[in-house]
Amino acid sequence: MGDLVLRNCRLPDGRTGMQVVVRAGRVAAVQDAPAEGAVVEDLGGALLLPALTDFHLHLDKSLFGLPWMPHAAGPDRMSRIEADACILPGLPVEPRATALLRRCIAAGTVHFRSHVDITPDFGLRNLEGVLAVREAHAAQCHIQTVAFPQAGVMRAPGTLELLEEALRMGADLLGGLDPCEVDRDPKGQLDAIFALAGRHGVGLDIHLHEGGELGLFSLAEICARTRGLGMQGQVWVSHGFCLGAAPEPRLMAAAAAMAEAGVGLVSHGAGAAPLPPLLRLAEAGVRVALGNDNMRDTWGPYGTGDMLERAAIIGWRLDARTDAAMERLFRMVAEDGARAMGLEPPAVAVGAPASFVSLPAEGVGEAIAQHPGRGVVVFAGRVVGEGKC
Repeated sequence: MGDLVLRNCRLPDGRTGMQVVVRAGRVAAVQDAPAEGAVVEDLGGALLLPALTDFHLHLDKSLFGLPWMPHAAGPDRMSRIEADACILPGLPVEPRATALLRRCIAAGTVHFRSHVDITPDFGLRNLEGVLAVREAHAAQCHIQTVAFPQAGVMRAPGTLELLEEALRMGADLLGGLDPCEVDRDPKGQLDAIFALAGRHGVGLDIHLHEGGELGLFSLAEICARTRGLGMQGQVWVSHGFCLGAAPEPRLMAAAAAMAEAGVGLVSHGAGAAPLPPLLRLAEAGVRVALGNDNMRDTWGPYGTGDMLERAAIIGWRLDARTDAAMERLFRMVAEDGARAMGLEPPAVAVGAPASFVSLPAEGVGEAIAQHPGRGVVVFAGRVVGEGKC
């Protein structure tokens, strides 16, 4: 009946003993009758979920695949930027990025948005490495790249020219970074990156760590430019810590501005920063996606590549205790994340893209809260991982 048959599945709606038939990368049938295929995987009653999306990671910074390296940077952002410049130029990008990517795929993530450092110290070497890794793994996952000015834009002469060359080389989006705190020139940075994105017809994903009123000011400027330039739906803010401690009236005003401008928010639940109220923001119409951000790299030693673990960390910080709340978080790491990348989201439904992960759980709540192992991972109808649940 098809190229791939996943037998004896538990579905997200609670049905058990089901057979999912995949043909030409899509779900051809979901049935309780036996089915045959060229490739048959018996899931042994494991839960079958849509595959996951990591909407914010840094493949080029990874230290996976190397011996353990103690954290070398100081406690602030600028010291980490300086540590990057000292440590990473001597380390080839491809082996480290590949080691991290393979961990992520084994944990059920097959869609990625990776920021890639474009700085005067690195030039375009990091992007060249990540693009090579993307090409080598095109049959196993989908990678979207962001040309990211980690050292700033206005404070680092030559960066704008490098960013433009990165877009010509094939970077999918353009990044930005703390226009007030890092560049100390919010108008200069935002005018420059919005103009560059407009010339190349790409979206923006801007790291915004700035807190308090300073962060809310930068966020308002981003929303205003997005509306004024007709870029609704093409702009994301990563982190947005200022939303985590904003007074209620300021929070809701910012949420309304983001929803009106179509500016999305990406969070990784940073432990040392205020966490925006992601579920409330989503209810207010803000697009929300989740990512792992830094994982065992020059910015920190933590992170395993598991987006369900990341959803659990965020759910714990949000006090998301109910199955309904955890299911909403799961949509952020699956359906919402894929759609935000411009992809048709996978689903265990006839006609949907066939990208899945199996795991020993009774439902989404248990899958997030209890850190189960992973079984079969499927991308576009092809088995790309076969762990042991």
